[in-house]
Amino acid sequence: MTSVLDELQWRGLIHQSTDPDALRSELAKGPMTYYCGFDPTAPSLHMGNLVQILVLRRLQLAGNKPLALVGGSTGLIGDPKESAERTLNSKETVHEWVGRIRAQIEPFLDFDGAYGATMVNNLDWTEGLSTLDFLRDIGKHFRVNKMITKDAVATRLKSEEGISFTEFSYQILQGMDYLELFKRYGCRLQTGGSDQWGNLTAGTDLVRRVTGESVHLLATPLVTKADGTKYGKTEGGTIWLDPELMSPYAFYQFWINAGDADVINLLKIFSFLDREEITELETETAEKPFARAAQKRLAGEVTTLVHGKTETEQAIAASQALFGRGALEELAPSTLRAALSEAGLVQVQDPQLSVAALFKEAGLTAGLGEARRAVAEGGAYINNERVVDADAPVPGDRRLHGRFLVLRRGKKTIAGVEFV
Repeated sequence: MTSVLDELQWRGLIHQSTDPDALRSELAKGPMTYYCGFDPTAPSLHMGNLVQILVLRRLQLAGNKPLALVGGSTGLIGDPKESAERTLNSKETVHEWVGRIRAQIEPFLDFDGAYGATMVNNLDWTEGLSTLDFLRDIGKHFRVNKMITKDAVATRLKSEEGISFTEFSYQILQGMDYLELFKRYGCRLQTGGSDQWGNLTAGTDLVRRVTGESVHLLATPLVTKADGTKYGKTEGGTIWLDPELMSPYAFYQFWINAGDADVINLLKIFSFLDREEITELETETAEKPFARAAQKRLAGEVTTLVHGKTETEQAIAASQALFGRGALEELAPSTLRAALSEAGLVQVQDPQLSVAALFKEAGLTAGLGEARRAVAEGGAYINNERVVDADAPVPGDRRLHGRFLVLRRGKKTIAGVEFV
């Protein structure tokens, strides 16, 4: 039977660990309680956080007990960035974001049975802690000469801006989390990203100093493309998990546009497909890359995990319908608007604008003359129907959901119009 560590290794999810052999031995003995922390420094989690959520889930499926920590106190401080001091958010904002992030994590975990998950908030054990108790009971176990060697701290110390005592203390707060979870739940493993290694080791060091016990860390690598560049950003910004910040359609499009050199790695990290299925897709990608079978499977799997089956089906339907391979009328207004926003959506007020004027406004042609030529050559479509009169307005009853038109020039160039 393949151990969970072997599975994580095959999926490229182990970058660093404190003592791999000891961790393997403890995992083999039976259920291990482990945790990962998520700070509410934004209203949503993103692609990088999804890696950690799925690691929590994989370890739970292997028969271990997860603690998912949302940092109500660490979120008030913020993990130090190498570039500059963070802007502190209000307590009310952080409290709201704690609830939003908790709601994003919960669907991925089981909360019943022998391996049931527990949600925790570090504000529970820090809010009532006095400054004197914090300095006497916790601060005395940290050595400043070691704290300043952490990458982000060292970088900031060399900058003109420096680093505030507030952000400098972040690693102490995170270290407290491991100690508290060790005492309350017998937690013996923390997972996180490799860029957090300095903060992660603050916890193991504190547990050892206070209790004499050795506990474990497991860090995942940063997810990068085959050329070494980072994932997680598009021209539109971060790959958010919240549908209000990134529509399920845009989310689906991000994954389906993965390169052939990256798609198998992404399937290993972000899907629960087994080795046999992924190997088959790897072979198909090598032999028939034009079919993009792996990309389609990746986009479907990840979008379903994050947004559910219905939204995934809508995203697929929109992808097909925009190019004449499905019924535009069957798309939900939110999905259609999201799809058109990705393609390029313009808002117009004049319901009497001609077809040529609409194509010009949408940016599909440089001017009215070019729009008329496109119509005359049979290469202009509205709602997937070929246009024959460039100078006529589009009847109001042609609008999808009463306000949208899908404009297409040729086979692949799409834009949208929304009447306001």
